[in-house]
Amino acid sequence: MLTSSLYVLTVLCLLVVLSEWLVRNTAMHGLGTALLVIVLTAVAANIGILPAGSTEERPVPAYEAIFAYLAPISIFWLLLRVNLRDVLRAGLPIVFLFLVGSLATTFGAVLGMWLINGSQVIGPLYTAVGGMFVGTYTGGSINFNALALHYEVMREGVLYGGSIAVDNILTTLWMVATLALPRLLAPLWPKRVGRVTQEDGPSLGIEDDTEHLHPIDLGLILALGMGALMVSNLLAAWTARMGYAVPSIILITILALVIAQFPIAKRLKGAQALGMFSVYLFLAVIGAFCDVQALQSLGFLGFALFGFALTTVLIHGLATFGVARLMKMDLDLAAVASQANIGGGTSALALARGIGRNDLVLPAVLLGSLGNALGTFLGFWAAGQLLPGLG
Repeated sequence: MLTSSLYVLTVLCLLVVLSEWLVRNTAMHGLGTALLVIVLTAVAANIGILPAGSTEERPVPAYEAIFAYLAPISIFWLLLRVNLRDVLRAGLPIVFLFLVGSLATTFGAVLGMWLINGSQVIGPLYTAVGGMFVGTYTGGSINFNALALHYEVMREGVLYGGSIAVDNILTTLWMVATLALPRLLAPLWPKRVGRVTQEDGPSLGIEDDTEHLHPIDLGLILALGMGALMVSNLLAAWTARMGYAVPSIILITILALVIAQFPIAKRLKGAQALGMFSVYLFLAVIGAFCDVQALQSLGFLGFALFGFALTTVLIHGLATFGVARLMKMDLDLAAVASQANIGGGTSALALARGIGRNDLVLPAVLLGSLGNALGTFLGFWAAGQLLPGLG
């Protein structure tokens, strides 16, 4: 019953509705729907209302479907309104911050592994685990699993499962942090000339996300989204056979941008509403993966892994926001760049919307793709060159 797709989707949808209602009608409007939906779903998963994550042994089909289908389609829908001139204004600064964050993550992993005495606490695979976290906090789970497969960490079920649990918890916590930091750090940040600050919290996006739809509009936008994902997956498979694999997420991003440049794209209805609802469902699943009980069951190893990963993320955050402050860069820009590192492109996109920065939606997605490209290389560098010296 608990893993039934109909049950899981029903609860997830109701949690999104509850989060949106609380943001619109209570004192929680300053938190934003994105933050609330993560927190509420994490609570629901940890008290047993929803499954806490999805594993090979105990899969949750609804969670897997949201990751595989709904998340990329939500990117496609939301990019249909992208103004490329706004993106060019974000440009190089956000890429620079992303690269700073990637390097800080790498050296943060080395420091974290040294602090917990990883060679003794984790054992011979400590270099592989360090590389896995460098990979996932630069790009994502693709990089995490690439390192795990190469070093055969998957054969050590407790260590691999514990690493996944810690990764999921830290990813959720950092999403919450990057949603909150733009407000908390705003008094310490230099004011941007001509920039209007939001004293009442993030834009709720009520007007932007409200659309009047006809069945024809709904059918057309659904067909476009599913068709774009199908085409991008087919093209990704074809490029892989040709020997120069291009990730599907990059291809669906290109398709959306091409369509967005035609005037007819502005007349498409439903993309904004469906895109944001899909993003909220994706964030809800992130919250559901925050399994505190899984961490506790690992005992000392779990807390050691958590301490290592927390050190890695904190060093990353200090470097990213510190450099942004020293160079007087936009605070929101730093938050989105950081989230693209730790959580990936879809999480960064949701963050950009959550703090009311639609101009950072496309850079967020593109940084996620850049992270996928860099993550495995940095992970192998850390595992092969930087971490062995600690033993």
